[in-house]
Amino acid sequence: MGFRLPAILRAKQILQRSSSANQTAPIAMDVPKGYLAVYVGEKQKKRFVIPVSYLNKPSFQDLLIQAEEEFGYDHPMGGLTIPCSENMFIDFISCLNCS
Repeated sequence: MGFRLPAILRAKQILQRSSSANQTAPIAMDVPKGYLAVYVGEKQKKRFVIPVSYLNKPSFQDLLIQAEEEFGYDHPMGGLTIPCSENMFIDFISCLNCS
């Protein structure tokens, strides 16, 4: 499976910008319209802001099913928690941006 380097870099920049901007802003106020916050990580969770349009993608829905199986509807961080490593999530989002 090949990745397009510009798409990976663009996804990483978007995710880094959204996660670093969220360090000081209030949780509910810093998510722009059309986006949602998710928490990613195996031990320490990192917050990412992603487009709501990802919810329609079958591969992202599969990831949500895994999150439901692991966490149910009681998410410890108060938001949607994705059970994968941060690097895997960034690669996954890069693939979504390519398609």
